[in-house]
Amino acid sequence: MVNQYKKQRFSIKKHLMTGVLVWLPIIAGIWTINYIVTKSNILLNFLPVAWQPKSLFGFHIPGIGLILALLILLLTGVLASNLIGRTVIQMWDKFFGHIPVVKTVYTGVKKVSESLLSDSRQSFKTPLLVQFPHENVWTIAFLSGSLPDAILDALPDDEYIPVYVPTTPNPTGGYYIMVKKGDTKPLNLSVDDALKYVISLGMVMPDANATTSPAEPKTIGNT
Repeated sequence: MVNQYKKQRFSIKKHLMTGVLVWLPIIAGIWTINYIVTKSNILLNFLPVAWQPKSLFGFHIPGIGLILALLILLLTGVLASNLIGRTVIQMWDKFFGHIPVVKTVYTGVKKVSESLLSDSRQSFKTPLLVQFPHENVWTIAFLSGSLPDAILDALPDDEYIPVYVPTTPNPTGGYYIMVKKGDTKPLNLSVDDALKYVISLGMVMPDANATTSPAEPKTIGNT
């Protein structure tokens, strides 16, 4: 009777945990969508009252702010692709470039955004294994662009590459370090799989056929 009770108790615990694992990502996904939609609705406040959906239709339309945000981004992208748009952007760059403190933040965010979002970017395309924080301890990192000549000239030799070591479970925080190419090992993993593995604390496994690349580490160049 006691053994039967224990089995039933452990069974209930197992099913409760399974339920949590099912609902937790669903709730997180719904919260994220709700947050984006809610924050996007702030854009409606910039419209004249007569143009706002509530005035036009007599009721609130959920998600209309998100649609407006997407339209603004699309229109901005179209305008920035022609001569007039590029000229306006250059004017903004010069304007913010003359304001102390703001200049540093604006320029930094602009360059990081261009590096991460541009189709021609070289950053974060190559997952690697590096020894960090000390020798014989390995972790996942990502090749991060190239080193400027000023830094290359200060290093002992030209065999160094820049890598970004993300922290777990929040990969937006991490360490930017410079290591020798020979001290890294390329991984036959996609960036998404490598990030999932880091974020999940190693619990979400990559594909079974994804292994350490047999390629020589020195095939990695300063891209």
